[in-house]
Amino acid sequence: MFNLLTESNANQGANPLSWVMMIVLIGLFVVYMVYSSRQQKKRQKETQDTLNAIQPGHKVKTIGGICGVVVEVCSDDNTIVLETGTEKSGKSYIKFDKQAIYQTDALANKEEKKEEKEEESVQETPEN
Repeated sequence: MFNLLTESNANQGANPLSWVMMIVLIGLFVVYMVYSSRQQKKRQKETQDTLNAIQPGHKVKTIGGICGVVVEVCSDDNTIVLETGTEKSGKSYIKFDKQAIYQTDALANKEEKKEEKEEESVQETPEN
């Protein structure tokens, strides 16, 4: 393929096919970069929505593998306090940055509530 792009006839200058091929390759590259950028922005928005949805009582898992229940959310310094352990073994409280959250049930709870509201609205509508 490189030979197609670099071949040129001394009498005719550059081969028109090579220019078309270059333009198509550059166009595909630009489309790929735009698509990739949009997907990355979408993932970042979803991650930020997940972190913003965290409230006390939600179960979370950190990037270090620590599982616990959120006790406090401090929006001033963007941190949360996790409660780990049990009554028998003793409870521990650890303060984490929100960005250290890997997995949460916050969106799962939000989706369940949304589904419950939809079910309630379906049940309330009278059938003829």
